Amino acid sequence: MRAFRFGRDSLQYILFAGCVAASASAQTPGAAGSPSATRAPDSSRFSERTPRYQLRVGDSFDVAFRYTPEYNQTVTVQPDGYISLRDLSDLYVAGKTTPEVTAAIVTAYSHLLHEPVVSLLLKDFEKPYFIAGGEVEKPGKYEMRGEMTATEAVSVAGGFSDKAKHSQVLLFRRVSNEWTEVKQLNIKAMLSSGNLTEDVRLRPGDMLYVPKNFISKIQRFIPTPSVGTLVH
Repeated sequence: MRAFRFGRDSLQYILFAGCVAASASAQTPGAAGSPSATRAPDSSRFSERTPRYQLRVGDSFDVAFRYTPEYNQTVTVQPDGYISLRDLSDLYVAGKTTPEVTAAIVTAYSHLLHEPVVSLLLKDFEKPYFIAGGEVEKPGKYEMRGEMTATEAVSVAGGFSDKAKHSQVLLFRRVSNEWTEVKQLNIKAMLSSGNLTEDVRLRPGDMLYVPKNFISKIQRFIPTPSVGTLVH
């Protein structure tokens, strides 16, 4: 199973050209609440089985202060990834987990309050989903209910079409605002051998892309004399 890492522009290139190419640069929001440059993320993140939920645009949550309830508030992640906090400047939270955001809010309010004790409660957030595209019978966006593997996701999407290249299924996983990690899965080998040890468990937001097989990609360009060699 091969792993690759790409920027956002490279993702479009893969989907439309059927190739795997890397983008050299990207930027992600910094820990202090403003965008800053970064390198490609650690590939070990792909193997996480129980990652924490990361806040997305449109999510809303309650911020509760144990000893100063007058600062209790409900906030929504704006389209630019920021939230507006009472008596403070905006804070960037998109892509961060609730513990990370809690710590950031505590730090921010420490300039106004003495040792604030803060808790967060998610109210409205995106339901877990995965996307299946390419040569599956029913491409689209599907809700994830419980744990799901790559082979199970293909089944949910109606299975492979007759043009699918089962041995080179691509699994796209977004690891930051600018970086998407890609793994190539040989589902054909998994199913043929009955060995599903490399059947990756999906995470919310993952996308499976099934490319066309070699024959279906070149059908329109085969010289007429060569047709006999393909059907006999």
